[in-house]
Amino acid sequence: MTIIVVLFNLKAGVQASDYEAWAKSTDLPTVNSLKSVDQCRLLRTNGVMGSELPAPYQYIETIEVNSFSGFHEDLAGPLMQRITEEFKKFADKPLLIVSQELP
Repeated sequence: MTIIVVLFNLKAGVQASDYEAWAKSTDLPTVNSLKSVDQCRLLRTNGVMGSELPAPYQYIETIEVNSFSGFHEDLAGPLMQRITEEFKKFADKPLLIVSQELP
């Protein structure tokens, strides 16, 4: 299974409550409704374990993809184009890591 891990911070001036409300009402339900996706989850980080340091990223999103080619097709559609543009208003330079679950 392919898992996309998205690491990101919010842009300056973006309120966490505004982003989280959008994520819960729009982003997560939309991505979870895609046929190419088994599950999409959003995590808010709390810090670095064993220290008082903040985590390098405020949020982690995981997207479990059952069809990578299907996911690319979904991303190219108008619905996901809109979601992607809205996400860009919140996220500052998100890092998307494509990973593979070990058998």
